[in-house]
Amino acid sequence: MEIKKNVEGNIVTLQLKGRLDTITSSQLEEELEDVFNEEKVELIFDFSALDYISSSGLRVLLSAQKKINAMETKMKIIGANEVVKEIFDATGFTKIMDLS
Repeated sequence: MEIKKNVEGNIVTLQLKGRLDTITSSQLEEELEDVFNEEKVELIFDFSALDYISSSGLRVLLSAQKKINAMETKMKIIGANEVVKEIFDATGFTKIMDLS
């Protein structure tokens, strides 16, 4: 998986490419540690190039959402394909995350 990070003010965008699964979720966790070391940030995940997400990837996103909630800022997921959207629907994550 590839992760591209873009920072504009307090908005951090992480563009993910490939598969977010058991093997690659630790890579995203490390990137998020760096993001959360910053001041209060708003977080955008760009999933337009993400092919698949597993339960391990969902766990990382849930942890990120909890940290964002504690900071009282926002997290948004954009560009998800139909496969990823179906996974979010099936797991109920569309109820707790902003999926555009």
